[in-house]
Amino acid sequence: MPTPPSVLVVLGNRPQFIKHAALASAAAQSPSGVRMVVVDTGQHYDYELAGVFMDELSIPKPDYSLGVGSAGHAEQVARMLVPLEELVRQERPASVVVYGDTNSTLAGALVAAKLNVPVAHIEAGLRSFDMTMPEEVNRRVTDHVSTMLFCPTDAAVENLRREGIQGERVHRVGDVMADVAQAVAPAADRRWPELREQLGIPEEPFALVTVHRPSNTEPEALRELLECFRAAELPLVFPMHPRTQAAVERAGLHLDLAELPNMRLAPPLGYVDLAAVLRHASVALTDSGGLQKEAYMHGIPCVTLRDTSEWVETIESGLNLLAHRDAEKVRDAVQAALNGSLTQRIEERPELYGAGDAATQILHALSRHARATAPLGF
Repeated sequence: MPTPPSVLVVLGNRPQFIKHAALASAAAQSPSGVRMVVVDTGQHYDYELAGVFMDELSIPKPDYSLGVGSAGHAEQVARMLVPLEELVRQERPASVVVYGDTNSTLAGALVAAKLNVPVAHIEAGLRSFDMTMPEEVNRRVTDHVSTMLFCPTDAAVENLRREGIQGERVHRVGDVMADVAQAVAPAADRRWPELREQLGIPEEPFALVTVHRPSNTEPEALRELLECFRAAELPLVFPMHPRTQAAVERAGLHLDLAELPNMRLAPPLGYVDLAAVLRHASVALTDSGGLQKEAYMHGIPCVTLRDTSEWVETIESGLNLLAHRDAEKVRDAVQAALNGSLTQRIEERPELYGAGDAATQILHALSRHARATAPLGF
């Protein structure tokens, strides 16, 4: 029996492992006719940031691990290019699949495009329109070298159309994170009572805080965020990203943060645990693109600690406020979340990100493309 065609999947950070869980689950439930060969670049290289997600979301271990580790943008991408090219030549995949907007996304897309291997971009078409963000550069370049662009929203499709990318290349499939969020919600709710006790989370209203972007971990930015946290005036649960923790310590602000009377610091959380905290929070304060969207999916108001967002639908819904590092905006947004003025919007929010079958649609498209593609030679 002939070996089915393969697709090479490039993963590098924790959100990408979570997104890939949707494809892995869909493939396990319904064979798609393609074989997924998974490469972990090691962009996030410790267990708390990657391995724990493979365990709790039942993601098969990667076939290859590059172990590139942390570095500046140029060095990190450079460390990925040569081994990824060797793997593409070795595996001869029908396509290379990349997720989102990380350095791993860019490296996988560049290698495939240079070798004339089709690139499939999951989460295509997102735009913050802020070219100072490395992620914006990565996602734009990746979209323009991709053969298959899997868009989570109508706005993403429209962004691509304005840039001249349209037609059969573009697939409006919904968001794989909607697949994952639906799947983990029951486990997250079962986990909550024990987790709340472990982390000392109060029963009264509280906010979930996450901060990790480089622009928010400079010393002056961290000082501004401290003022935002003071202004929130409700208990804050802050599972701290290792990069953020290191930045806080370098800036000499660890005690200032830990001694805030409303602050509860926590270690990094696995995906199910983070979903459990989010689903029971009154509001999320975050600079994470993924958490903005997940807050919307779970019906939790969000305050985004940035001045732009790629998830424009959540902003337009009124359930996500761009506050950047403005303490007054943070305070007002938290009060709106607590006083019930957003309840009707939450209850009537439209389904923006699909019905939970994005991964199945993507797998079928990859399979159709693989069957129609002649074997590759280098």
